[in-house]
Amino acid sequence: MARTAKLKVLTDKAVSAYTKSKKATPLHDGGGLYLRNRESGAFWYLRLTDPATKAQQWHRMFPDDPAGHYPSKTLADARDEAERLWKQRSQGHDPRALRQQQIAEEAARAAEAAEQSRRRITVRDLFDHWARVELAPHVRSDGKRSGRKDGGAYIRQQFERRIFSTLGSVAVADVRKSDVLALLDEVTAAGKLRTANVLLAALKQMFRFALARDMIERNPLDSVTKRDAGGQETERERTLDADEIKTLAAALPAARMNPRSVAAIWLILATGVRVGEAMNAEWANVDLDSGKWYLPETKNGRDHVIHLSAFALTQFTALAALKEKDEDGKPVRWVFPNTCGKGPVDVKSFGKQLADRQRPPEKRLQHRSKNCETLKLPGGRWTAHDLRRTAATLMADLGISGDVIDECLNHVIESRVRRTYIRNRRPVEQARAFDALGAKLTALVTGTVEPSNVITMEGVRAA
Repeated sequence: MARTAKLKVLTDKAVSAYTKSKKATPLHDGGGLYLRNRESGAFWYLRLTDPATKAQQWHRMFPDDPAGHYPSKTLADARDEAERLWKQRSQGHDPRALRQQQIAEEAARAAEAAEQSRRRITVRDLFDHWARVELAPHVRSDGKRSGRKDGGAYIRQQFERRIFSTLGSVAVADVRKSDVLALLDEVTAAGKLRTANVLLAALKQMFRFALARDMIERNPLDSVTKRDAGGQETERERTLDADEIKTLAAALPAARMNPRSVAAIWLILATGVRVGEAMNAEWANVDLDSGKWYLPETKNGRDHVIHLSAFALTQFTALAALKEKDEDGKPVRWVFPNTCGKGPVDVKSFGKQLADRQRPPEKRLQHRSKNCETLKLPGGRWTAHDLRRTAATLMADLGISGDVIDECLNHVIESRVRRTYIRNRRPVEQARAFDALGAKLTALVTGTVEPSNVITMEGVRAA
């Protein structure tokens, strides 16, 4: 289709005058070429007829050029472009349809680029996303707690030390199994076998999270097991026997530990709580009058009420005497506050105090306790968690049934049926068990006559 008559009727002078006039009426050069004043400037248009509907339509010229308006695009430029478009039209191509197709293709390319960008998320960015969704503590719709109590702080610390320096800025999609195993091999070679396993488990969970969200096409660690990292871990079986508890009681004064740490040892032995639960205890949850200690958050997500025996109350009373005030003059909320009083003491800090006092003098660490070997016991190295295991063992030696011990230690019942139908936490039996344990510890620590190892059950007197 050729251009119509009245071609090239405009002059540069007429065009210039029109743009200065700001008139809204289009200025026609003939053959469908127009100049139209707009708020942002004067633009060139071609008036076309839609092949399908026969409707008249405006087609803006130079649409992709930021300088596609007058005077950057002169009258001569507009006429040349109009000729090109009309030639295109004569060949059966609608300029407007081609423009729409171009826009659609650009949008598709932009979407693909955005998708590629999303898939190119780095390992560090993925960790942040995973931690925010999966590791941060929150309450699910069913009322159960989810996430990790520390919000993933420990895992983040390990990633910062051992993963991010090498893989932090690498796109997740580019991570290979060999890349991760090389890092885990370094951890294993340093003798940190459990740390290697913890990192492997966290990495597998993180990549599984990414796979579910279509950030990667496969989990590079799907076929990796503990055997390829730190190896299968053997459960610790260490417990302190009666003689060792007596030895520990006699040795603690010479160990020159923080008084709170000494109380923590006896408190864990008397209650069987996990070390983290003890270190994070808050005074608001301890009722010395009723002899109850409430744990709102525990490892298994189930709250727990501990009956405090006379022995356990003695430890809390000693801790209460050590209460301090924060910089605002308010009592510190934590039973075991850190040095600045702005949070609980780190669990590792307590563990290090015990470990430092079981080292040979030649292996003493710089700037750490000089009281080496003061807490060394005949049965070998012991840890804070061994105290919890010892509490359970002492209860068993006293004739307390395994199911009551499980409730005292806040273990989740393994049987799903029993968990569903047995809702009684057996507080009466728990209280008797804790009192028997406290009496046993009192006898061991003070050297008094030990209590009978027969537990009085409700309604039945011991012989």
